[in-house]
Amino acid sequence: MTALLFLATALLWGGGALATALQAGSVPATVSVGYRMALAGLVMLAIGAATGTRLRLARADLPWVLLQGVLFFGLAFIAFYSATRLIPSGLAALVLSLSAVFAGLLGRLFLGTALTPRLLAGLGCGVLGVAIVFGGDLRAVAADGRTLAGLAWAAVSALATAGGTILGARNQRRGVPIPAVMGWGALTGAAAAFAWSAAAGADFAIDPSPRYLGSLAYLAIAASCVTFLMYFDLVRRIGPARTAYTLALVPVVALALSAGFEGLALGPGLLLGAAIILAGNMLVLRG
Repeated sequence: MTALLFLATALLWGGGALATALQAGSVPATVSVGYRMALAGLVMLAIGAATGTRLRLARADLPWVLLQGVLFFGLAFIAFYSATRLIPSGLAALVLSLSAVFAGLLGRLFLGTALTPRLLAGLGCGVLGVAIVFGGDLRAVAADGRTLAGLAWAAVSALATAGGTILGARNQRRGVPIPAVMGWGALTGAAAAFAWSAAAGADFAIDPSPRYLGSLAYLAIAASCVTFLMYFDLVRRIGPARTAYTLALVPVVALALSAGFEGLALGPGLLLGAAIILAGNMLVLRG
């Protein structure tokens, strides 16, 4: 059962990158994020209420949960959605996987945690891997504004995810229940996404196509609620350190799906760079 949970978590999260790319179309990225997070937040609060979980937040925890919502469930997803509209979803997921390294750096900056040799080696692997993936044709990448913008959005997503992870660690230490963090955090992320959309004058009309609605349901339910519940069940079963290895498998799944459905060419440079990035992630996660 544990092995099945481990594999299912990696597969569902890895499939989320391709499902995010399927959201591209007439609905702006910020609006799609708002719909996804609103649905996910309501479902998580319903699950919490059905299981008798404490959903009311203490006054001391409220601002931190809301800030985590803005970063982790709002900005990180807006940036990732924007990235997948400019570069293949597998490449965006590969850059996003560097959030584990960024979380270590932010932990040093804001929490005073040590910059261990393992973390520095992971950072070096991340930089080297990205350079190999995109440096083989650096001139073409630099001349392609879409690719540069896609990489920038993916990097923003990784940084926001790292910041949300640091805040999540704080909320977990305080004992805030997971359904409460996810429910209120996702609704806060939805509010931030809708506010961004309104400020940009975006159209809030939803795409009624099966492709859009199906990917929205997958992202909100399977890749958000179900996956997080399975992830934390794994934490209970095998501990957080071993469970974190699912995060290293996610970009592998995303790259494979991107190659199969988006035509991403898995050349030697991409495979070598991806392997180095994933090795860096493994170093950090082991720490």
